[in-house]
Amino acid sequence: MFLEPRIPPNTGNAIRLAAATGVTLHLVEPLGFDLSEPQLRRAGLDYHDLATVEVHADLDAALASPALAGSRVFAFTAHATRWHTDVEFEPDDVLLFGPEPTGLPPEVLDHERVTDRLRIPMVPGRRSLNLANSAAVVTYEAWRQHGFPGAQ
Repeated sequence: MFLEPRIPPNTGNAIRLAAATGVTLHLVEPLGFDLSEPQLRRAGLDYHDLATVEVHADLDAALASPALAGSRVFAFTAHATRWHTDVEFEPDDVLLFGPEPTGLPPEVLDHERVTDRLRIPMVPGRRSLNLANSAAVVTYEAWRQHGFPGAQ
């Protein structure tokens, strides 16, 4: 789930990731672009028709949706102390990423539905990874833990 994404190519790449792994990409408004923008379509190439993308009016609406209502929510932040590899992911877990350049705000990190805050390890002195890369790292780790169901 991308909260208020701002950069079209990152979301386009996440659409390709969703298509390649079979997950649903949840986008929480406001979006910093129109979903028909050429940069987003170019980054997603021809995967738009192969991916499931749902857009939600706000975070509470997204988390209350039938697909996510009972799911654990992992918020990703460079300020967490636990790594993404410390978690045994479940198939319905929500991986929550914040907007590019700011990340998740404190009120989201403190949201009652957030199960835990996680980080992706990096060498010291680095601020963050690209949003689409972060989503890919964690999505593939969660998928790997379950034996890559549906992959060939």
